[in-house]
Amino acid sequence: MSKICDHKSVGMLVWKGDKLLLIERAKFPFGFAVPAGHVDDDPTFEAAAKRELKEEVGLDSVDLELMLDIRKENPCRREGGTWHQYKLYKVHTTGDVSGSAVETKQTRWFSIEEIRALAERTDRYLNKNIPEDEWQRDPGLEPVMYDLFKDTGII
Repeated sequence: MSKICDHKSVGMLVWKGDKLLLIERAKFPFGFAVPAGHVDDDPTFEAAAKRELKEEVGLDSVDLELMLDIRKENPCRREGGTWHQYKLYKVHTTGDVSGSAVETKQTRWFSIEEIRALAERTDRYLNKNIPEDEWQRDPGLEPVMYDLFKDTGII
């Protein structure tokens, strides 16, 4: 039985110098993204951000700075998941990065130039120039991340 979508999601921007931590999702929606997830039973968006950061990349949050609060139409794998209220946070962290074996294919620090290259690939995918099977093997940014990165000025 699949979970019901709560339509509330968080994403965490973790910078190391001029590089941003991205994960490659192991499950739909495919693509590279910041650590992110649903709020679920957490009492606040901030609590969910701390939990998701620990679950997906093994880091502890020192502080959270809200960068974006926006509704986005986008699919998720949960029942009824057609849109989300996103809160995107800039996060200072402690600990060492260790990607979740269940949630991630890889974790890596990306330069802005590398993120732009992923964005170009996403643009080609969204314009139907990359077939789905190829996208799943070699994705760009997760489509909603592509939009969120544009909204925040990252790309």
